[in-house]
Amino acid sequence: MTVTLRAFTTGWLTTDRAGLIEGGEGDARIPVLSYLVEHPKGRVVFDTGLHPEVRTAAEQRLGGLAHLFATELPEGTALDERAAALTGRVDLVVCSHLHFDHCGGNALAGDVPVLVQRDEWQAAHGGDPNAGYLEVDYDTGQEVRLLDGEHDLFGDGLVTCLPTPGHTAGHQSLRVRTGDREVVLTGDACYFRETIETGRLPVFANDPEEQHRSLARLRALGSAGAHLVFGHDPEQFPDDKVRTL
Repeated sequence: MTVTLRAFTTGWLTTDRAGLIEGGEGDARIPVLSYLVEHPKGRVVFDTGLHPEVRTAAEQRLGGLAHLFATELPEGTALDERAAALTGRVDLVVCSHLHFDHCGGNALAGDVPVLVQRDEWQAAHGGDPNAGYLEVDYDTGQEVRLLDGEHDLFGDGLVTCLPTPGHTAGHQSLRVRTGDREVVLTGDACYFRETIETGRLPVFANDPEEQHRSLARLRALGSAGAHLVFGHDPEQFPDDKVRTL
């Protein structure tokens, strides 16, 4: 079977770099990333980026988070606009976690199932909006399939959810095998290459010890030959171009 994987920005955030990595200085403009996996049995989007309302009503959409993050969502880069240009349809959405910049476009995918770890769903529903959970983004009326640990989407080992908690209670990454290449989309388990190289975490972590264990797992996957794609690394994604991974 042939699997293709493409990555693209679904927005940009500018925020204090000190909040993204211990010892960070100044402001950082970071990409908000989404991914399209095309498998013979279906098309999957991993993370859906920002909702288009941030273009004109960021404060109303994000509340207090708008004071921490300046948002950009260029025309043509919202999830529905990207999907229309790339494939025309989406069959499944997988969320690494339920922060506003990772599930803001869920509803734009249409009436499709959304896969999320059970621990994440429970954390979001008991969570503090100031921690990045906004009900408007994930309580969309779509079918929600709750996962408990590692999950093989199509039963053939080609697209697999990997629990990588710590950033949030139920964070997950996604492993995709395309031909003879293995790619791991880390999500916010690892913001930058610098994060995995230094072990310096963001200021916010639901469980720092758990996130260090997740980093160790990602590090081991990289050492075994997997290509790691980091959650918000502007060096990996310096522009709005679509990239085949």
